[in-house]
Amino acid sequence: MRTKVVLFLAQGFGTGRAPMAPGTFGTLPGIVLVLALQPTPLPVYIGITVLLLAVGIPLCGEAAIALGRKDPPSVVWDEIVGMLVTMTAVPLSLTSVLAGFALFRLFDIWKPWPIGWVDRRVGGGLGIMLDDVIAGVFAALAVHGGLEVYDALAITSTA
Repeated sequence: MRTKVVLFLAQGFGTGRAPMAPGTFGTLPGIVLVLALQPTPLPVYIGITVLLLAVGIPLCGEAAIALGRKDPPSVVWDEIVGMLVTMTAVPLSLTSVLAGFALFRLFDIWKPWPIGWVDRRVGGGLGIMLDDVIAGVFAALAVHGGLEVYDALAITSTA
């Protein structure tokens, strides 16, 4: 019974079991969580994100052992947390959520340094979680940078 619960959670409430693009589908609960947490103060949002990260390390590690793979594609708790990291302190709109989602998936799939290095060298639940957290940081920086550019252009066009 415990293994079933671990897999249900680690596989993003079943979304990670999608036959194609499980990481992409597995990010969707992260979007729902981002939207649900919108009214919370930033320190609470960060606290929940850190808590889910801390829970995710042993959860993903145990799921990987149960599935017999280093980083099973169906384990998507890391994508959920990565999406939360991506959207930290981002003003929510349809555009920002879509941009955050696209950028997070881009960095998670592309795995530029140090994401790819962590993915290859850090094992267990920590490795499963850490590469997605770093991808989320990269995506967050890109989203915030894009918002700054947009704001600068909007100010310039009205001046």
